[in-house]
Amino acid sequence: MSLVARHLEASGVVTVVIGSARDIVEEVGVARFVFVDFPLGNPTGAPGDTAMQREIVELALGVATSAIAPRTTVQAPHRWGDDGWRDAFMSIGDRDALRAAGERRRAHQAAAR
Repeated sequence: MSLVARHLEASGVVTVVIGSARDIVEEVGVARFVFVDFPLGNPTGAPGDTAMQREIVELALGVATSAIAPRTTVQAPHRWGDDGWRDAFMSIGDRDALRAAGERRRAHQAAAR
């Protein structure tokens, strides 16, 4: 996605990348980047959390219109519940750990509402 964004920018199309792999996206050097500290595959938030998704997309649209320097990175203020997802991140086959991390995230989100 980052390379596509660079190609589009070179053609005059404004882009904003929303993602979690900060080191990779910044290394590629996209023009505008909204970093979300979420598990990979969830760039705009948890499935079903439309309020969070809307806020992150609105942040990205704001970055598209306000960024004045190349390679601008803005960190979204949102959190993925507790940091329990990190315990199961990149784990292969440990379904109990993945399930527990998901349950902790859902409980944290329910408590925050």
